[in-house]
Amino acid sequence: MKLLLFADLHLDAPFAWARPAAAALRRQNRRATLTRILEMAEVERVDAILSGGDLFEHDRISPDTVEFLRVSFGGTDIPIYLAPGNHDWLSEASPYAVTDWSPNVNLFTEDRLTPAGLLDGLTLWGAAHRAPANTDGFFATFRPDRGGIHLALAHASERGFLAQQGSGKLPHAPFDADELEASGLAHAFLGHFHVPRDADRYTYPGNPDPLDFGEMGERGAVLASVGADGSLVRERRTMATSVVHDVEVSLDDAAHGDDVRSRVEAALSPLSGCVRVTLSGEMAPSVEVDLAGLTMLGAHLDGLVIRPGSARVGYDLDAIGAEATVRGQFVRLASAEVSDSDERRRVIVTGLRALDGRRDLEVL
Repeated sequence: MKLLLFADLHLDAPFAWARPAAAALRRQNRRATLTRILEMAEVERVDAILSGGDLFEHDRISPDTVEFLRVSFGGTDIPIYLAPGNHDWLSEASPYAVTDWSPNVNLFTEDRLTPAGLLDGLTLWGAAHRAPANTDGFFATFRPDRGGIHLALAHASERGFLAQQGSGKLPHAPFDADELEASGLAHAFLGHFHVPRDADRYTYPGNPDPLDFGEMGERGAVLASVGADGSLVRERRTMATSVVHDVEVSLDDAAHGDDVRSRVEAALSPLSGCVRVTLSGEMAPSVEVDLAGLTMLGAHLDGLVIRPGSARVGYDLDAIGAEATVRGQFVRLASAEVSDSDERRRVIVTGLRALDGRRDLEVL
């Protein structure tokens, strides 16, 4: 049997960092990505499409997006199985509950694993988040009540892989990998983690279109061929529509603001899509960095974010602290009063730039 898994599309995500036009484009790209996934399912002649949750943003989804989903899913005869996650959780008012879906759409509605027969001897068990938080794990106490091969579809957090997802990722429906083997499940197709992962008994496809800068790994959709003995062969396909770049620009030895500007401009000129520039390096104290002005260099891009990163001003604080001047006195007082070294430097450099009448106080 041939299955196609995707998850974490997050239709109608806000993209609050972007200008309104750029945010709207990124949301449109997510729709285009889903269209590509459904088209690939037809080309590959898969037997079923599996959505591992967070298909949309529950609190933000528009009626237009709901209709897009309804028409898109109804445009194929391939069975589609939906397992709501913590962002698209199932409530009485959820689009999942109130939309007149086409007959090929199959929705898991319980906060425990329930069965859906795929083929004789092959059962897909799925579960839904019924609240945005505090959903218990699905696998610890699960045991199938029938024979054959058993697969699972859910939005869940494998505890051992949680640390690699970033500090903002919460353990919704948590489980330990060994719970899958004990449960009798041959494999679990999962959503929630945006970093892709192919483990022996579970698969995370990763979000198919970038949500944030810095996302790494071969994310997209996963074609899975399931053998009669429960064996699995996986193939990853890139589905992204959005173009996203994360670049670092060194300001080492930059002598003036135009030097900074030219370095950022050179880094941006060959790029398209959405770009995040992280500034690094040590500049001369004379350099003025205008972050708002640098953002204007991205007129040819869909979106641009400039962040100071580790960029810093190369003040000789020991020499300044020895001066018989106001700024020397300031450095000596701040050095004595602020115990944390990083905070002390931020305070001192910000104060020195204020004493110099500088406008770019946020660049340290």
